[in-house]
Amino acid sequence: MKTTFRLPFFLLAIALTLVTSAEEPQAATQGIWVIDIDGAIGPATSDYVLRGIADAEEADAKLVVLRMNTPGGLDNAMRDIIEAILSSDVPVASYVGPKGARAASAGTYISYASHVAAMAPATNLGAATPVQMGAPTLPSPDQDGSPTQTDQATAMEKKMVNDASAYIRGLAELRDRNADWAEAAVREAASLDAESALAENVIDIIATDIPDLLTQLEGLVIDLDGEEVTLNLEGVDLYYYEADLRTEILSILTNPSMILVLGMIGIYGIILEFYNPGALVPGVIGAICLLLAAYSVQLLPLNYAGLALIILGVALMVAEAMIPSFGILGIGGIIAFSI
Repeated sequence: MKTTFRLPFFLLAIALTLVTSAEEPQAATQGIWVIDIDGAIGPATSDYVLRGIADAEEADAKLVVLRMNTPGGLDNAMRDIIEAILSSDVPVASYVGPKGARAASAGTYISYASHVAAMAPATNLGAATPVQMGAPTLPSPDQDGSPTQTDQATAMEKKMVNDASAYIRGLAELRDRNADWAEAAVREAASLDAESALAENVIDIIATDIPDLLTQLEGLVIDLDGEEVTLNLEGVDLYYYEADLRTEILSILTNPSMILVLGMIGIYGIILEFYNPGALVPGVIGAICLLLAAYSVQLLPLNYAGLALIILGVALMVAEAMIPSFGILGIGGIIAFSI
């Protein structure tokens, strides 16, 4: 009996330790905060950036610098980041760097939303046309005059492009930047290098690195929620906001390759459970993987995915006490609850 109960509680202790360490707040410090957006923008990135901006506000930071090197990402994650920038009490500067970096697609929107937009030499931004995730739609016969699947797909693409164009134009007008080029970046997938972006009033500064950026920002007057604020950055310390365990775990789960794996495991797990009622293992693993895959592509926001995993975990642990499963349900419940 002791051995039977020791394993689930041991796993629970490990899981709670991981969750606790992932939630430990980083040391707050006043100064200039640098937050890196490196790679595809997804739920993990938005969670990391939102927590970084919130912590910077709490620390009464002078400036937040979003250093970007991204090919783009999910629309919902991008909009979450932009909403945080627009509502921030701390000035936010986006910086496409280092040399050779890019801020394509979602990165372009974030640049337009920032109070200050900067790029390093030999970088580029643009190509902001929205692309729908999923398999391409095949045409269907049009015998009764009704719209074909191709027509419906085209209408959906127009809807997405028009929505994205209006969104980025609104950001451009808010920051007094080139709205016509912003719309061209969405409708025509236009791109610009750093020098051209500065000439076209898409960005404000070209800086070789962050110290050079801060030197050029010194004394700059920006509009922060209708109030003019002068940046006084001389002698202020730099603080690099590092990704914690929580971000690392979410990054693994939201990796595009991992999303596909989780989805396939989830679907086949449920199918195998139906083919073998009472097997339990494929059903438990399948349910957990499907919820994680749904969160990873933001079909479920973090709060709903978390709630579903908590309910699933509690239900499995209760079922363990009522149905003999040799610990399968209990272990699955602990894993779901901890995630």
